[in-house]
Amino acid sequence: MTNQQRPVVITIDGPSGSGKGTLSQMLARHLGYNLLDSGALYRLVALASMKRGFDLAEERLIAPVALALNVQFRVAEDATRIILDDEDVTDAIRQEVVSMGASQVAAHPAVRAGLLERQRAFVAAPGLIADGRDMGTEVFPAAPVKIFLTASAEARAERRFKQLQNKGESVNKATLIADIRERDERDSKRAVAPLKPAVDATIIDSTDMSIEQVFARMLALVKQAV
Repeated sequence: MTNQQRPVVITIDGPSGSGKGTLSQMLARHLGYNLLDSGALYRLVALASMKRGFDLAEERLIAPVALALNVQFRVAEDATRIILDDEDVTDAIRQEVVSMGASQVAAHPAVRAGLLERQRAFVAAPGLIADGRDMGTEVFPAAPVKIFLTASAEARAERRFKQLQNKGESVNKATLIADIRERDERDSKRAVAPLKPAVDATIIDSTDMSIEQVFARMLALVKQAV
């Protein structure tokens, strides 16, 4: 297979609440590319471990869960349903407690190693949008397009607050900001694959941008490179 025939990989990294999930889906639909939501894999490891009553700080317990993860991604017309051990957990993995748990299990080197090849296996023609925290630095370092999407903690908390309100969930905005800052701290300072832009990534700060503006900027970057 020549370089021209190989599937294109576009990585979109960034902290929680930066909008990378929504924008990755928009870009994948627009380009007709496959989508890897790597964060969902770590959320699934956290949820599966919590269901087993495991302490998420115990790497020796969590790593085998990552290796044996029994998950299916079922693509529907308007969304992708995530099935864990024959149970639809699409909504369950988006709970705040699972989000925080995902950050904890992602800090374990054995967990990251266990999921590495599973993530790389998502590459397929015509291309892949890889959404995560270390897609451009660790998982797909040779990707021709790397984007690091960020925003202030306050802006990200506001977005999450509105999402949860729309779902009818009660949440405290100050607590959300504190949780986001705690997760940023843990993700950026972990020993393995810390959250940071790849040296050749384009950084987009979406704090004062609309989703349409960010999407247009990302699409322009893709068109320049592929």
